[in-house]
Parts: sequence; structure tokens; C-alpha cells
Amino acid sequence: MRPEPDSPASPPTASSWLRWLPGLLMLKQYRLDWLPKDIAAGLVLTSMLVPVGIAYAEASGVRGIYGLYATIIPLLAYALFGPSRILVLGPDSSLAALILAVVLPLSGGDPLRAITLASMMAVVSGLVCILAGLLRLGFITELLSTPIRYGYMNGIALVVLIAQTPKLFGISIDGEGPLLDLWHLVEAIATGKANWYSFAVGGGSLALILLLKRFERLPSILIVVILATLAVSFFDLSSHGVKVLGDLPQGLPTFTLPWLSGVDIATVVLGGCAVAIVSFADTSVLSRTYAARTQTQVDPNQEMIGLGAANLAAGLFQGFPISSSSSRTPVAEAAGSKTQLTGVVGALAVAALLLVAPDLLRYLPSSALAAVVIAAVIGLFEFTDLKRIYRIQRWEFWLSMACFAGVAVFGAIPGIGLAVGIAVIEYLWDGWRPHYAILGRADGVRGFHDVKRYPQARRVPGLVLFRWDAPLFFANAELFRECLLEAIAESPTPVRRVMVAAEPVTSIDVTSADMLAELCKTLRARDIELHFAEMKDPVKDKFKRFGLLEVFGGNIFQPTVGAGVDDYLGDHGVDWTP
Repeated sequence: MRPEPDSPASPPTASSWLRWLPGLLMLKQYRLDWLPKDIAAGLVLTSMLVPVGIAYAEASGVRGIYGLYATIIPLLAYALFGPSRILVLGPDSSLAALILAVVLPLSGGDPLRAITLASMMAVVSGLVCILAGLLRLGFITELLSTPIRYGYMNGIALVVLIAQTPKLFGISIDGEGPLLDLWHLVEAIATGKANWYSFAVGGGSLALILLLKRFERLPSILIVVILATLAVSFFDLSSHGVKVLGDLPQGLPTFTLPWLSGVDIATVVLGGCAVAIVSFADTSVLSRTYAARTQTQVDPNQEMIGLGAANLAAGLFQGFPISSSSSRTPVAEAAGSKTQLTGVVGALAVAALLLVAPDLLRYLPSSALAAVVIAAVIGLFEFTDLKRIYRIQRWEFWLSMACFAGVAVFGAIPGIGLAVGIAVIEYLWDGWRPHYAILGRADGVRGFHDVKRYPQARRVPGLVLFRWDAPLFFANAELFRECLLEAIAESPTPVRRVMVAAEPVTSIDVTSADMLAELCKTLRARDIELHFAEMKDPVKDKFKRFGLLEVFGGNIFQPTVGAGVDDYLGDHGVDWTP
């Protein structure tokens, strides 16, 4: 059993502070023989951190240098606050469309405004995650079902793919929405605006990345980026219109409070909240996966705090929102990573590059960076499991398609809002219009069962056994009353008692309590008793608190359906053999 947190009145102890800092706890248990493996894995990881960080920064609408800043600081913050020993955090393709949707329209093409807006989103995302973690809300991402998650991730992948494809052709397009951007791209290519030198570099880079992916131990992205950079430099392709990264500023990120006046703060906050949902959904799944593989336990609430701290640190040090990486984490694991010291080594190596040799990246072509992002988002698409969902549960498949269409048509931020809205509706639907059954006794089967599934089941004369498979609350209270009265009307014998098989009823609210009180009076006027079987004690407590026991009177609760049937047979002298 997990120990309870220290009482607020008690003085803080070392252990109570350290539980919020898993990185320090890890150092207390660190083994010296892990150090060479963590250092080697960190250096290998650096080969991916640099090109991917720059590529995802460009995809998010900010300059490439900020992708390195958003790599260094979050890795250090997560190493201190994050509970997972192996997770790698940083800029991610799944967030690019969300960040771009806010940055592009509000920045007006100003790079400084763009990074300030992105940093504001990171701060919002960080604070939301930290607050949710402190409130122990780590379970909230479980409300997003798998089909809905597939839908919005497929939509985000399509949005990023459409946003990055023009860069392969050296074409600049003002973001007006995924479908309009796609139309403008086709129009630009048709009118001869494409730069085919740029496409040769970008298309070749994409093909080579996809080709080398089958060799898992090869640093495919690093190889492709080096080859593309050498090609641009050797053949002087920048003079033929191939866009390159250019000079990066030398130095490390500085502490900055991101703030812009005169911008739509609501859009920034909404974007930051959307980032928090997506990033934690991805991080929690990846964290649980690797925890199972390493046979360790990860607290989802501390995971949310670690992710929040990393995002908050990114926002305060000229970065933008980050998430866990499903591509860099396996690289760290394959390289032999043992702890978060791997991420620290990677962060320090990237910082050393910025201090010592920033000019190494000057001729890195934008079309090759676009290829890196496109290769990553291709992996975000999920089709195989959707086929399975279509085969076994078609309405959930169409929910997934609705989320996909929402993101693809309206953009990432409205699409995420639509996905969350659909998830809430899906969650409520089963309780709003639940299954119910009239029960009877089927020969050869123990217990009482749905007469629709067992048409030959025998009903108890004068008794309606009614099972309601959901909590009773305001949205289904009236339906409960209607269905129960309908069951009475359809009874083949005059009804003396109704017994609700109430085991699935986990709660009632004021509205449903008022409905039950009125229903009791209605049935009593018709000389029909209303009893309950297998009702849970917390629900009985609510019956008492809501004053229902005074309305019903007598002994209306039975421990089991069978005991309730026996009680009815004895009370009314009915001769019926189970």
C-alpha cells in the first residue's frame, strides 16, 4: 500500500521533500557501473536531439535554435522531477500542429513574437500539468478512448504533413487551415513555383530516412542530415534557392518571463491546455510501457508533475511546449541507458555544441528538416488497429473518423476540443441510455437472467425483476421510471411487487432520488411494492441521507435477488418452484 502523504501540520522531513524529486532519490540508489552506460547512451542520444529539435522547432513556427533550447532545459528539469528512469522529453511532432495553430496567426511573422507566444503556451501547459498532478488527476487522460485518440492523432499527423510538404518544394504558404493549405500547395506546384533543387534534397532525405529505418541501430536521421548538409555545401545549392538554417546564435538560453500584451490570451491558454492534454496522454502511455518493460512502477501524478516542470522550465528559458518522445526514448534504451543521467549528458552535449561549434549547422537545408518531421508523422498514423475497431465496433470507428475530420477540417486546436467533447459524450452515453433487463429463471442456468436472451425463462408470478445497468442520475432518471412502468405494463400476470436488481447502480443523485420517491407513491397507489436487491451500502447511505427510507418504509432491501424472490413468495403465499 502506498504511504499516505505527511500531514500538513507536521514539519517537512527529508523523505517528504525527496518524494517530489525522484531524480535525487535515484542518485541515492545510483550504481557506479551504470555511469559509463549512461554517458555512452547520452552521446548517442545527442545525435538525434540536435536535428530533431531543430526540425520540430521549424515545424512549430519558431526558429531552429529554440528547438535546441527546448531540448536542453526540459531534459534537465525532467531528470529532477520525472519518475521514469528512461523517458526522453523534448520537442515532438504530435505538438507541432497545436503550437503552429496558435503561433502562426498571432505572431504576424515576427520571430520574437512567435517564440514568446510558444513560450507562453509552454508555461500554461506546465502549470496545468503541475496543478493536475498535485490534485492527483493523473487518471484524466483515461477518459480519451483509444478510437478517439487514434482519430485526433491521425488528424494531427495529417495537419503536420500538409504543413511540412510545401517546405520540401521550397514553397512558403500562409497557414489558412489544412484543406486550404493543401489547395494552395497544388496551385503553387501547378504554376511552376516549386524549387526542384529543394525537392531533390528534401525528397531524397525523406526516402533515405524511411529506407534506413529498418536498421534500428543506425542513427538514420543523423546520417541523412549530415549528407544533406554536405550536399548543399558542396554543390552550393543555396545559390539555387535551397533554403538553409543559417547562422545560429552562440550561447545558452537565458531566463525570460514570456509575455505579450495585445494578443488573444484566451487562444494561448486554450492552446496550452490542449498541449497539456496531448503531451500527458502520450507521456503516460509511453511511461507505462517502459515501466512494464523495466519492471518498475511510475506514479502517474508524479509523471504529470515531471512533465509540467519540464514544460514550465522550457517556457521560462526561451523554449516551447514539449512532450515525451517515442523515437528518442527507444534510442536511449537501445544505447544502454540506465537512468535519467542519459538525458542530462545529452542536454550538456547539445549545450556544448551551441557554445563551441554553432556554425556546424549553418548549411542544414530546411527541406531536409521537413523530411525529418514528415518521416516522424508518418509513424503517427494508425490504420491497422482502426481496421480491427471497424470490424468489432463500428460506432467507435466512426467516432474516430469524426475526430479525424474535425482536426483535418478545422485545425488542431478546434479539433482537439471536438475530440474532448466527443470523449465526454461517449463517456456519458452508456450512463445516459444504459442497458436494462427483465429477469427470469432459465432451466439449466443458475441465477436469474434477461428474458430477451433466454425467451423460455420463467417469470415469478406477480413479481417483476428489473435490472438497471448504470448509476441513477439526472440524465437517466426519467428513462428509468418509463422503462420500469413499461415492464409492469407488459407483465403476463398482475404485479404485486417490483424488485430492482440494483448491484450495477453505484450511485444516485438528488434528481433520481426525487424520481424514486414519486415512483414509490405512484406504485403504492396501484398496490405495488418497490424493493431493491443487492444494493451497495454507499447507495443505501444515500437513500437514508435523501430521506427515501421514510418514503418507502419497511424492509425494502434484500441481500440477493434469490433472497428477494424467496421473501416475495413467503409474503404473498405464491406457489412457485425456482
